[in-house]
Amino acid sequence: MTSPDQITVSQLSRLVGLPDALILVDVCIDEDYALDPRLLPAAFRHPFKDIAALAPKLQNTRCVITCQKGLKLSQGAAAILRDCGVACESLEGGVFAWRDAGLPMIPAAAIPDRDKEGRTLWVTRHRPKIDRIACPWLIRRFVDRYARFLFVEPSEVLSVAEKFGATPFDIDNVFWSHQGAHCTFDTMIREIALDHEPMRHLATIIRGADTNRHDLAPEAAGLMAASLGISRMYRDDIAQLEAGMGLYDAFYRWARDARDETHDWPAPKAGG
Repeated sequence: MTSPDQITVSQLSRLVGLPDALILVDVCIDEDYALDPRLLPAAFRHPFKDIAALAPKLQNTRCVITCQKGLKLSQGAAAILRDCGVACESLEGGVFAWRDAGLPMIPAAAIPDRDKEGRTLWVTRHRPKIDRIACPWLIRRFVDRYARFLFVEPSEVLSVAEKFGATPFDIDNVFWSHQGAHCTFDTMIREIALDHEPMRHLATIIRGADTNRHDLAPEAAGLMAASLGISRMYRDDIAQLEAGMGLYDAFYRWARDARDETHDWPAPKAGG
């Protein structure tokens, strides 16, 4: 029976990727982590012996601590955070249980270096439309919830990347970009190992909208229309990004949970 201070794999899997998802902290020791250097989506590593240092950052949030098997390290770290006033649980069965359930895990090698505050930094062209909003959504929801994004003139993306230590994306001749007929979002879900069915379906819609191939999915034209509308509503790229996050939250939740649902009006009459 699950402890009242634990969350099950199935419960946590329903929350991953959502805007109100829990904060995930991995406290595996280095030796265990080196055997399988992957993280649960949006998780970050922190030493279990220094877990109390996270308490100020985690106030007014709900977090989950993971370790290899969900035993002493995660349960002890979660208990310390609860003692510091943080709403915290440990993952029942730990990383092994999540892995054995076949759920997505992010390879550490695919994540760019983090800054001294533990955040990744990305840079792309200004005035984003589709891919340059979809990719930040993917990163914040599944890789690094605290990621920062810089939007600059196209000619300055690589120079800004070099000077500020940022990772460039969605421009020519960089790794995180279009590859053949696939867009940058496709590249990211492949490299970050998020290639599961709802994400694949969402990627098809994004590819159709981003490459003007509305034949790929009937929703592609709607995504393009909504994206262009949002781009006209905001002059500031960061404000546009924040507004666009909700759009992709909705499309992802639909792709995951509501694709078979329809809506008819007027409603059929009883006995009709």
